[in-house]
Formats: sequence, C-alpha cells, structure tokens
Amino acid sequence: MPYHKINAEDISYLKTIVAPDRILTGAAINDDYSHDEMGGISHYPDVLIIAGSTEEVSAIMKYAYANTIPVVARGSGTGLVGASVPIEGGIMIDLSAMNKFIELDESNLTLTLQPGVLLMELQAYVQDKGFFYPPDPGEKSATIGGNISTNAGGMRAVKYGVTRDYVRGLTVVLTTGEVVHLGGKVVKNSSGYALKDLMIGSEGTLGIITEAVLRILPLPKYSVSMLIPFASMEAAIECVPKIARSQTQPTAIEYMAQETLLFSEDYLGKKFPDTKSPAYLLLTFDGNSEAHVQLEYKEAAEFCLSEGALDVFLVDTDERKASVWGARGSFLEAIKASTPDMDECDVVVPRSHVADFIKYTHTVEKELGVRIPSFGHAGDGNLHVYICRDKLDDAAWEQKLQEAFDRFYGKAEELGGQISGEHGIGYAKKGFLKNMLGETHIALMRGVKEVFDPKNILNPGKVVS
Repeated sequence: MPYHKINAEDISYLKTIVAPDRILTGAAINDDYSHDEMGGISHYPDVLIIAGSTEEVSAIMKYAYANTIPVVARGSGTGLVGASVPIEGGIMIDLSAMNKFIELDESNLTLTLQPGVLLMELQAYVQDKGFFYPPDPGEKSATIGGNISTNAGGMRAVKYGVTRDYVRGLTVVLTTGEVVHLGGKVVKNSSGYALKDLMIGSEGTLGIITEAVLRILPLPKYSVSMLIPFASMEAAIECVPKIARSQTQPTAIEYMAQETLLFSEDYLGKKFPDTKSPAYLLLTFDGNSEAHVQLEYKEAAEFCLSEGALDVFLVDTDERKASVWGARGSFLEAIKASTPDMDECDVVVPRSHVADFIKYTHTVEKELGVRIPSFGHAGDGNLHVYICRDKLDDAAWEQKLQEAFDRFYGKAEELGGQISGEHGIGYAKKGFLKNMLGETHIALMRGVKEVFDPKNILNPGKVVS
C-alpha cells in the first residue's frame, strides 16, 4: 500500500492537534532523530511531533490512519537495531516529554507512569520511597516505554525475571487512534487473550504505549556483590550453570573478559579493582536478612573457589560498588570507543550452552580475523557479542559482518537459543529472524500485525514487515 507524502496541508492540520512549537520539520529536526544508538541505519521523519498526552497521540493516529501516513514512536533512541528509525519517513512521535509519575499504589504494589520516564528516574523514584523495580538493563537512560517495547531484561533477570514480569497494565493507542486499556492492577487475569503481553516486546509495531502500570517490590535491605577472577574464559563460564544449580540464588551472574574491562578503564579513566585475570564473574546477592545474604554469598564464594576461581573480591562498600558497576555499565560505550564501527549480536542460549557459545565466538574471531569482544548476563544465557570494524575497508567489513552474524545466529539456533535476548529485532535483524523461525512462524506474526495494523502504517519495515 503506497504511503501518503506529507505536505503543507497535513502540517497545518497537525498544528491544530499539537502546539506549533512542538511540531518540527526539515532542518529543525535534530540529526539524533534519524538514527538510534548503534547508528548504521539512518532516515529522517518528514515531521517530528513532541507529544504531551494520550489524547494527542490518539488524534495524530486517527489522522495518520485516515490518510495512510507512516508513524514511528520514539523514546530516548537508545536502541541498537534500528527499531525507532523512520525508514519510510512520515510522522515521528517523540514520547520523551510524557514523563510523569501518575500514582504509587503501596497497597497494590504498583506504579503508574507515562512511557517517557527514564529507567534511572524510575529506579531512583521508587527506591527513595522504599521500593524496588527489579528489571535492570545496562542502558539507564532508556525510557520505560522503550524497555516495555523490547521486553528488556538486564542483570537481575536471573533472580527476578524481565520487564514482561513487571507490567500489570498498559494504555495503548491503536493504529486507528482508538485507546484501549489492557490489564490493570490485578495480579491474576484469565479473561480472554493476553493482549497486554502481546504488546510487550512488539517494538512499536502493534500500538503506541502511552501509560503503564508496573509491579514493584519492597526494597531489599541488604545487597552484596562479589568479583571472582578465573584463569580462563572456559573456567569462568563453565562455573555458571553449576552456580545456578547450587543452593544459593544470585540476583545477577555477569560474565566479563579482561579485554572488555581494560576498554572500560581506558574509557572511564578509572581503575577497576582487578584486571590481572583473563575472565571474571560478577555475582550479586540481595535480601532482607543480613545473615541470609551473608550465608548465600559465602557459600557461593567457597563453591567458586572449589571450582577453580583464583580469588574472591567482596564488593560491599559504596566506593567499590560504584567502581565495579560503573565499569559494567560502560562496557558498550567503551567497546564503541575502541573502534570506528561495530555491530552487535544479542543472542540468548540455554545456560548450559553459554560456554559453548563463547568458545565459538573465539573460533570465529580467529577464523575471520576480526576482533569480537563480548560480555553478558551469563546467569540467564543472554550474551552481547560485538563485531568490531577496526581497519577493515567497506567491502571487507560488510562481508565479514554478514558471515559473523550468519555463523553466530546459526550457532545460537543449533544450541537451542534465539537471535535476541533483550534488544529486539527492529530493522537490522528481521532477515535473521525469518531465517531462524521459518515461514510458518513469520506468517503467524504477520497475521497478528495485519489485525492490529491493516494499513501497515505503524513502524513499517520492522520485525516482520
């Protein structure tokens, strides 16, 4: 279906919906709106609208639907797969100004808020009031709307789960402009199809989230981390499923290589507690009983030492926590700073095959002659693998990048995994998704897309389009 090209008449009408100073066109649209954090995929919208309410989003969508104009919703633009890039032009709705906390309901342990609230703002807001929002993706400047749209996971997923586990209700503007309320504050719901859960992870292709009801928890009173060095990557990674099977329950189990830590030191200009060993695990334990937390981390420390760990560094002071977790949070930016261009493989495999996949990345690195640093959430099998361009020319870069992706995604499938654990498919990975899932699976997903978006105007060209 051909899209309508926006003209002066359309702009004039849109200015009756939203204040003119919140509608930008042409050179007034900042370059940041043409790409996401990874870059590589770039296209400007014809018009950028900074929305302020569900009612405004609804009115915009009604007009876009009536006139077959493509629409892309955007938050902070921290994505890595081109999901927020308006590849068909049209209207971009910036939701970042819809950033209000609406209600903290202590009786039902829920927080209602708008989608433009940043993750770091959300975490600080509930913590200040004695509560805890468990999902903890590395990019703290992402919006909660973006987190919901990709079903973001993060470092605490091994104990607490992912974003989907903490979304109780959503207000969604459909492609027609109709507003629907999915879910709510209830803990259980078996009332028909789970449309709320369908929206989570749909990357803005089925509807635009304008409000969310999130589940929160009481803030744990105690939290301790341990940095555990190993003599080899194999020794570190092979310890992970054994830790998962032990009697302890870590909040997080992170894997990091020496190379990545050194990148982080250079990038931050700060020293890490220890960088002498080839590989590290970072474990965190939390709870309301200091004695129980101490028992768990001591048992885990003894277990890791019995499995070949070289040492155990306790991360229990504010200074050490800031150093270790600050470095962990900078890994992506540090790797980006080390090379002129890169792309990411965000695979997830069963925990029992994490070591197999990491070993395979080293094999591919040697065979292709490219640098491939990695880190990830070893506790839930979600690994972040980065192919670095370094000094490759355009042709060699494209060829090696394609081959690396083909091999990594093929290996993930062989090991019973998937091609994305938390960053989504967007525009960049949709070909790989089709190859992995096959036509039947993709046809079902396209059928869902057609029901919600018969004109294919909502974030077209993404995921399965």
